[in-house]
Amino acid sequence: MAGATVTMSEYYTPADRLEEIARRCQAGEPLAPDHFNWLGAAIESYLGKATGSLEEALGLRYGRGGVPWWREKELRERDDALRKLAETFFADLGLCKRSGEISKLALHYGASAWRHDRDGRDMPEAYAGTPREYLWRAFRSGAAMPLSERQVRNIVGG
Repeated sequence: MAGATVTMSEYYTPADRLEEIARRCQAGEPLAPDHFNWLGAAIESYLGKATGSLEEALGLRYGRGGVPWWREKELRERDDALRKLAETFFADLGLCKRSGEISKLALHYGASAWRHDRDGRDMPEAYAGTPREYLWRAFRSGAAMPLSERQVRNIVGG
């Protein structure tokens, strides 16, 4: 999303909207009219006591037993990285074989390179264009990793 001009309808979640607004504010960029409208309505809702919290007003509240907004974002980022890994490097394999290979790679990466990579903020340049790029992104998401073959199959098969 960074640097791209998008409308609010192109966002997936309220957290994505807030990230775009924060990015624009920090970069000194003007907000789009739909940024003002959405944020203004949320603040008005909160100040008018129509909602119980600022998180709820911003659409960040999750239902009982639901997934918190930040966890949903982590899962979405992890799953996207694993799907891209599957499409880029294992598209010629069947779902079970593909899932098994990704699960093995993730287990190996988690036990070896990730122990060193997790302390760095940026992905090592040598990973670009390799399976480790997508593994790094999946691990960096903050969602649970590595995953079992069955979990990977559910992610990449859908």
